[in-house]
Amino acid sequence: MTGPVRARLGALAALLVLLSAGLLTACGSTTAGGAAASSSAVSTGRHTITVFAAASLKQTFTLLGKQFEAAHSGTTVAFSFAGSSDLAAQIAQGAPADVFASADTKNMDKVTGPGLADGEANDFATNVLTIAVRPGNPSGIAALADLTKPGVKLVECAAQVPCGSAAQAAAKAAGNGAGVTLKPVSEESNVTDVLGKVISGEADAGLVYVTDVKGASGKVDSVPFPEASAAVNHYPIAVLRDSKDKDPARAFVAYVSSPEGRKVLADAGFGAP
Repeated sequence: MTGPVRARLGALAALLVLLSAGLLTACGSTTAGGAAASSSAVSTGRHTITVFAAASLKQTFTLLGKQFEAAHSGTTVAFSFAGSSDLAAQIAQGAPADVFASADTKNMDKVTGPGLADGEANDFATNVLTIAVRPGNPSGIAALADLTKPGVKLVECAAQVPCGSAAQAAAKAAGNGAGVTLKPVSEESNVTDVLGKVISGEADAGLVYVTDVKGASGKVDSVPFPEASAAVNHYPIAVLRDSKDKDPARAFVAYVSSPEGRKVLADAGFGAP
């Protein structure tokens, strides 16, 4: 091989080395850029928190969730509404949730007692019972004792549900402590179902919260009764121990008790804690 040919081959080899190095550098830049993009996506702070809440909170918490999402870009609030006793049982069985809002302290204790909450629960509202009747009150219900009249179809919550426990306490307080015996034609697992049976005409009356009647927009009438003051329900809320997104969960709990949250609750008929 002559000298000039050998020199040209050497130059070609050097050029190939340079080209290969350039390709490797380009590939390395693409990989680094991809990793940076992925890191950027994570750092945007997108979260979804799941809130288990009592059925009586459906309207207010749905609104609060929308307001919270608007104020906290990238965070979505998903709700599961049911009777507080059912929700507490689901949490005890390991159902994934970030926040629990109960309609009474008894069912919250089932969560905080075994250490399933992240810290203590805080009360954020109160609620009292009223008698929901069909528009115009065709059965002439005027007092709690009238629910025992022959032919009156009464519906109430089951005893383990906060609205059912409150109904029992109110019944015991009736008649200056003598009590009345309520005989419902059915007992429901949450207050929403009680209200629904009165609205549909399946029942003449139902023991529900004042907030439920207010939220029904004229589909039922309300008959207040003094014994309801013997069964005021306190609503506590807590972040759950196994929450995967504790920071946004804590932020939501704080928002519920904020001036904005209290206004929504007050407008719906809830009392202060």
